[in-house]
Amino acid sequence: MNLRVLRTELKRSVAPWAGFTVLVTGLLFLYLILGPGESTADWTAQWTTMALTVRGLLYYMWPVAVGFGALQGLRDSRSRVTELMATVPRPAWQRAAAPAAASALALASAFLLLTATGAAHVLLGETIYVPLGWLPIVLVAVLALAAGALLGMGVASALPSVLTPPLTAVAAFVMTVLLQQSVDAALPTGNAPNVLAQLAPAVALPREELLTLASSVHLGQTLWLLGMLATGFALLAAASARARLLALAPVLAGAVLALLVLPAETRDTYVVDEAAVELVCDGPVCVTEMHRDRLAALAPHGKEALRVLREALGEEAPDAVREETTLRKGFMGSRELSETTVLFDFDDPVIARAEGDQLTRALVGQGLAPNCTERSSWVGGFGMKETAQSVTAAWALGDFQPMDWAGVDGLPGEREDAEAAWDRLAELPPAEQRAWVTDLRTATLACDIKDRRGVLTGEAF
Repeated sequence: MNLRVLRTELKRSVAPWAGFTVLVTGLLFLYLILGPGESTADWTAQWTTMALTVRGLLYYMWPVAVGFGALQGLRDSRSRVTELMATVPRPAWQRAAAPAAASALALASAFLLLTATGAAHVLLGETIYVPLGWLPIVLVAVLALAAGALLGMGVASALPSVLTPPLTAVAAFVMTVLLQQSVDAALPTGNAPNVLAQLAPAVALPREELLTLASSVHLGQTLWLLGMLATGFALLAAASARARLLALAPVLAGAVLALLVLPAETRDTYVVDEAAVELVCDGPVCVTEMHRDRLAALAPHGKEALRVLREALGEEAPDAVREETTLRKGFMGSRELSETTVLFDFDDPVIARAEGDQLTRALVGQGLAPNCTERSSWVGGFGMKETAQSVTAAWALGDFQPMDWAGVDGLPGEREDAEAAWDRLAELPPAEQRAWVTDLRTATLACDIKDRRGVLTGEAF
């Protein structure tokens, strides 16, 4: 096959339309459905989350590639030249190489353009952490699209019918649905066993920025997809029923090898990026390597917060500020707290939106009344934990300001309750104020909601 033949295939086949559809579909999902967000796991924030997000779009794009491949595979039968081509002395595999290469090139180019769009957003962002682990995620996706297109071409060549393209596309979509993984917590879950779910080309959309795919997943999926690609090409070039039957061997062998390599447990599939969670510190203030770019802005306020806490609590005060690296357990999941360390998360809306003195106040609030449940940047409200942080930070800093929780006013009366709690605290003698804050901190560290509510409402006194 020379470049002239390939260029002709790209001009006269459906391959360019397949690539165009994949590119447009991916862009529509990125911008109109997902959209750029403010979460640290957003596709515009980090390289790995960007790669996982565009890979997750294969849930919709892979069936499209299979369907267009099947449509391409019907070309000879639609043109009624199947018997004519069989008499040509040129080997069948050489004739199959041109349309196969055209489809693979068009789909690969479209997906790489989609990835480049995401990469441009990440480059324009503030992150300076550039791992190499995002590249295999993208390259396996490119292989999946090429393998899906060739499989569709091979199936249509073996079963030439006008119904073959829609049926193969639907079958591919059903496969992705049955093997779909959803993210209810830090790690994806699904209806199918984890080892089978990894045979799907798509992955779950990221909800935790510190996670990436294990190398064994890349290897297993590559073996499976190479077998699929070989079967598709063999079916496309097969000239007899026996050859078509033998063509199934690569995909079966790839599936067997993949199942032997792919991890059985989800926690072995999505692993923590160890390089990303390494701590980078400025004195007692530490962030992960992934967020090194935020350390300079955070460190002064973290040190000031520790000074305020030391003056307020004395020897009981925490002596470090550290970004939390424990994986989330899901919505309202429990959180491991520390008496000696102020733990924070850049996804916490109070931290994410705070600037200047408000950031110091937010860290002081976390040190005196830390959240005992995990936060989620898409669930809003000014609740009891924000009330506790607002009041305790006001006691330590000397003036009352409600925490700005993502700009949300919350339920009626909640900010008024915070002001009432502050008024009750301010009326107490200094010794009783300190006891009030100590009791509230103890209840919060123990995640005792009843005692915390009692201290805030005055029922504990």
